[in-house]
Amino acid sequence: MNADWLPALILLLPLAGALLSVPRQDFAPYVSLVAALGTLALSIVAALWVTANGTLHGGPIFALDPLGALYLLPVSFVYCTSSLYAIGYLWARRQEQRENESPPRYRQYFPLMNVFALVILAVPLLANLALMWIAIELTTVFSAFLVAYEDRAEALEAAWKYVALTSMGAMIALLGVLLLYYATHAAGTPPTWAGLLAAAPRIPGPLLLLAFVLWLIGFGAKAGLVPMHTWLPDAHSQAPASVCAVLSGVETSAALYMILRLFPILASNPQIHDPAAWYLVLGLITVGSAAFLLLQVHDFKRMFAYSTIEHMGIILTACGLGAAAHESGTVYQLFAHGFTKSLCFFAAGLAGIVFGTQEIAKVRGLISRAPLVGWALVLGTLAIAGAPPFALFLSEFEILRSGYGSGQYLATGLLTLFIALAFIALTYQSTRIAFGKPEDTVRGPAIRLPRSSLLALIIAFVPVFLFGFYLPPPLTHLVQEAAHMLELTK
Repeated sequence: MNADWLPALILLLPLAGALLSVPRQDFAPYVSLVAALGTLALSIVAALWVTANGTLHGGPIFALDPLGALYLLPVSFVYCTSSLYAIGYLWARRQEQRENESPPRYRQYFPLMNVFALVILAVPLLANLALMWIAIELTTVFSAFLVAYEDRAEALEAAWKYVALTSMGAMIALLGVLLLYYATHAAGTPPTWAGLLAAAPRIPGPLLLLAFVLWLIGFGAKAGLVPMHTWLPDAHSQAPASVCAVLSGVETSAALYMILRLFPILASNPQIHDPAAWYLVLGLITVGSAAFLLLQVHDFKRMFAYSTIEHMGIILTACGLGAAAHESGTVYQLFAHGFTKSLCFFAAGLAGIVFGTQEIAKVRGLISRAPLVGWALVLGTLAIAGAPPFALFLSEFEILRSGYGSGQYLATGLLTLFIALAFIALTYQSTRIAFGKPEDTVRGPAIRLPRSSLLALIIAFVPVFLFGFYLPPPLTHLVQEAAHMLELTK
């Protein structure tokens, strides 16, 4: 079966959705949803093809391997559920803010969201390193307008901060990309992941290490790694929940995906000793910082933003811990995080509509006011904290098992401590929100929540729960093949 056309078609659908969303505001939400559904269907087909046949080559521009296919699935799923969620959620927010002097940019939302999804989808589909860098930089360009969607001073400030920090990171990452371009050219291989891996043993160790450090700082700023994380909680607290689901669930993972892909390159170079240490140290710093920040958070959208920082650190640490063994915790954590974090932000967005505030101190008794939203928030928080029987429990258990099993007791012990601290903070705050006694000052229960958003909430919950105890055989094989790509090769 020839599937060369799949990568291009996957990208054409959100582009068509963006173009068709411009002329008619009333049809834009539904056009976007159709484009997102088609993208999800084609992404599943592409992942199945990769599972059965190996890397999918779509001409000189596109290439999709098992690790890329595993990342593509949550991106397309979150794009789809976010499109459904936004239909009612944005309208409810628009009605709520009619008296504002600066109304939300409703007309621009759907074209921007479709193009934003397009450039994230392009990251695992593109073959050329420079094109991947361009795609990741374009995610900042298009998502910045979405962060500032509500046109308030706080949202504009968060958007500018996001642009400034991540664009500076992108310039640093570009230097790393250029060094790797030079290295592959000198070795006579193409500037692709496969070409870079083939050239890795012949690249001078200092050159490769310098490229990695630039890559780590540059893409680390985009992924929200500490200390380059400060934009992330501000942007997530101000952007609409449908945007946060994509930003937090899959956009930050795109930059981390680039960092992970460089690990086997480093491991293949005989002049670089113990590349896992870089991942372990920065990962543990990020997880630990996020865990302590979660203990003092006052805004429930910022709470989930700090949780994203925590999970980026967990994935980075897991890559270092699992370097010496063929284990799937790293890639499964990357895969499951996208589904789980989107569920959390969907619930948080509806909770904000119910209470008219994001301040944790003013939000109590959510289950009594909106039972479906309340239980979704509780279950989503438990899932993102790594509780059984949800998907992230499996990956975190595998990560810790691999760490202790390989004798890395100090690093694994610190990771266990930080995960436990984050678990306590997240569950404490979510139970206060859901079961606490309502304040007299908060808005009453006369809020009609949008049906499309509630449906998206239910759909988003399905993979979070299902993948906690069952993986279809093709997906299991894809996870194993993706994990093999990060295995230590020396």
